[in-house]
Amino acid sequence: MTAAVLPWVVAAFLIAFLFAAIRLVRGPSLPDRILALDTLYVNAMALLILSGVLLDTALYFEAALIISALGFIGTVVMAKFIVRGKIIE
Repeated sequence: MTAAVLPWVVAAFLIAFLFAAIRLVRGPSLPDRILALDTLYVNAMALLILSGVLLDTALYFEAALIISALGFIGTVVMAKFIVRGKIIE
């Protein structure tokens, strides 16, 4: 059952990745671009997890964990920059 569903799920995440990349490039404002970048992190993490399930290896799960941590830190730093104008006070 999983072998039949996983390609459809990967295709859906790739489409979502494409839409987020378009929003990152064409975003009307800086907060829109930051949210698009955050969505790209989540989609990349989901694609890595799906690749780990398809290939039956735990290495992809560890890479997804690193991407999620870096994505969270990056989003917080960019949001702080928008609000305060500088990162380090």
